[in-house]
Amino acid sequence: MSDIFSLDYNETLEKVNSKSQVETIIKKVEQDKVDELKNWMEENEVSVGINIDEDTKRYYPYNNVASNVIGFCGNDNQGLSGIESKWDSVLKGTPGKIVSSKGSNQEEIPDSEETYISAENGSDITLTIDLYIQTIVEKYLKQAVEENNCKKGGNAIVMNPQTGDILAMASYPDYNLNEPHTPNSKLAETYDSLSAEEKNESLYKMWSNKSVAETYEPGSVFKLITASVALEENITTTDKEGDFVCNGYEEFEDTSRNEPLKISCWTSAHGPLTLRQALEKSCNPSFMQLGKRIGASTLYKYYDAFGLFDSTNSGLYGEQSSIFYDLEDVGPVELATMSFGQRFNITPLQMITAVSAIANDGVLLQPRVVKQITNTETGAVTETPITEVRQVISKQTADQVKSMMESVVTDGTGKNAAVAGYSVGGKSGTSEPIYTNTDAGYVASFVAISPIEDTQVVILVTLYDPPKSNHQGGTLVAPVVSQMLTEILPYLGIPSTDTEIDTSSSNSIMIPDIRNKTIAEAQKTLEGLGLEVKVYSDGDVNNTLVSDQTPKPGSYLSKNGIVILYGEGNEVSTSIAVPDLKDMSASQAKTALKERNLNINIEGKGVVVSQDYMSGEQVQEGTIINVTLRQKGGGGQ
Repeated sequence: MSDIFSLDYNETLEKVNSKSQVETIIKKVEQDKVDELKNWMEENEVSVGINIDEDTKRYYPYNNVASNVIGFCGNDNQGLSGIESKWDSVLKGTPGKIVSSKGSNQEEIPDSEETYISAENGSDITLTIDLYIQTIVEKYLKQAVEENNCKKGGNAIVMNPQTGDILAMASYPDYNLNEPHTPNSKLAETYDSLSAEEKNESLYKMWSNKSVAETYEPGSVFKLITASVALEENITTTDKEGDFVCNGYEEFEDTSRNEPLKISCWTSAHGPLTLRQALEKSCNPSFMQLGKRIGASTLYKYYDAFGLFDSTNSGLYGEQSSIFYDLEDVGPVELATMSFGQRFNITPLQMITAVSAIANDGVLLQPRVVKQITNTETGAVTETPITEVRQVISKQTADQVKSMMESVVTDGTGKNAAVAGYSVGGKSGTSEPIYTNTDAGYVASFVAISPIEDTQVVILVTLYDPPKSNHQGGTLVAPVVSQMLTEILPYLGIPSTDTEIDTSSSNSIMIPDIRNKTIAEAQKTLEGLGLEVKVYSDGDVNNTLVSDQTPKPGSYLSKNGIVILYGEGNEVSTSIAVPDLKDMSASQAKTALKERNLNINIEGKGVVVSQDYMSGEQVQEGTIINVTLRQKGGGGQ
């Protein structure tokens, strides 16, 4: 038993030798282990003394996918984290019972009537999470965290602003739901050196859903809220020339130091600006001037209206709320920093919910993660209603802010978030740690909406503690958002407006299915299409059939792309390391991949800002590497 179930030998021996009538050796055993025990019992002619009871175990077929959202169960199938815990009472049902009568001596009263109350099965829960979108988001979030050495991980949320549905919600590093007490690769680096208490704390941290259970300073993404308030209150307009003047800093009296305090812009002086230009350039002094005009009491009224003072009531486990100064404690410096998104904390879900209100014509909706509940006995389905909270700003104001967000992507710090064929609006964000806690590190983020008209997707990506050399939201996070949207928007059936085709890099040749043809016949077909062919086979090309191919049938390649053929009996190779293509031109990227027998799919012009397989990742020869190019320039706070 100790061998089969990987148990401590002495502890198992003690149980076997116990005088107790029943000793439980192990629970929640996989079927293959049960079969192994049964075979041992048969071989050793053991027919009594060992009892195998059927039981149930929660199993998660997608392992790490949405782990921080879904959560897991304990050995008794009690939800311990995530949706499993928050919705445990709905999922688990109620046990059956018999009600009978007892006398004062607690003995059953003879011939008294017994009532049987039957058990009720738990209900099924359907989430709003879209599996395809979730896997896209997790792939690029992982890549961004690892490639950029973001020491405290990352977070991403995708929402439909018209319904409040959370289409994807990811934290990285994540963990395997089927092995929740096994440290993930990041935690495993230090786990053995931790004390028992520290190990427990680190596991709870690993299970935490950063979207709702952890707060952060949103940085310049929050300028969208300040701009919305100013426009709604008629304090300014989008394009009033010279409305703000940036000298590179704003100066305040600092009573604690008895000397002036300068709060700088993130870059050099911008000079005279309109509100649109201030948002495009993410100019801090302009928003400090704007915050002063609005006033703290008015800002707080709108913060409350945007739902920033309360949790969102999303139905997610462990949801926290914001941390703001009390209104009476907001002085000139606090008002200034608040106006550009620093020195207060909110959750990522609060931030994206507020931006979704702007995207939804100014109407705030309650986020929704549980779409419906199904009664497993009757089949009755209860839909979770779309909940409209309130109209925060007018549609006119919302349209003006969305227009400025589009300008941020076309002309400002959000250029790297652009997606060919789609209108995208956005805002970059970078918050720096307070001087008393520099170990906290920077937080880089980017929020995007698409399309501008009839917005159907809002996405917020946040990276924690990136390197000081590259911590700006526009340069670090915007390309990640672009990668995600490039795959999400077509998947949702949102039509592209891009009719221009770059014939030099267009994927115009569809790969046919040449499996089960002879290698010679397959080569002739592919070369006739203008493609190159590499063959792995030990047999005669005229008699050996193709058993597999890369890329798969139905993929598209440009002329001179390469197809790898595998003859019967030859295994598919997965030993090619993807090179780092960042900052390469299209020609350089093609050459670098061609040298490794890899294909390329190019979107955009300029230099490579992102690739869908990270540098060093092992792939099959012939794999198509999707790269996104952008013109140099743009990006920043």
